[in-house]
Amino acid sequence: QVQAVESGGGFVQAGGSLRLSCVASGSIYRIEKLGWYRQAPGNQRDLVARIFSSGTTNYVDSVKGRFTISTDQAKNTGYLEMNSLKPEDTGDYYCKVDGVGVVGGRYRNFEVWGQGTLVTVSS
Repeated sequence: QVQAVESGGGFVQAGGSLRLSCVASGSIYRIEKLGWYRQAPGNQRDLVARIFSSGTTNYVDSVKGRFTISTDQAKNTGYLEMNSLKPEDTGDYYCKVDGVGVVGGRYRNFEVWGQGTLVTVSS
């Protein structure tokens, strides 16, 4: 069974930086897509950035130029480098990993969410 665990959240002042990590574990053959989502209190969970195995990246407009998503396929790990943080970036950050795993000797698609890591940006 594949699992994902985020880390790296914390408290930071506006203008500061944080680096989030998402480690996927289990019988993973390949990660096809990794996304970072943010959920502010009382709001829905929204996509912030995602990266495909091809290297293609997508960002929501509000973080373009400030956030950078990347992956290390050898480590089954994704990262979100967040710079010039703003109070509106505050929220729980979740990673979602889509890929191909190995179950009973067969390839199987998987999709997993991490448990979230809290980012708080003070003004």
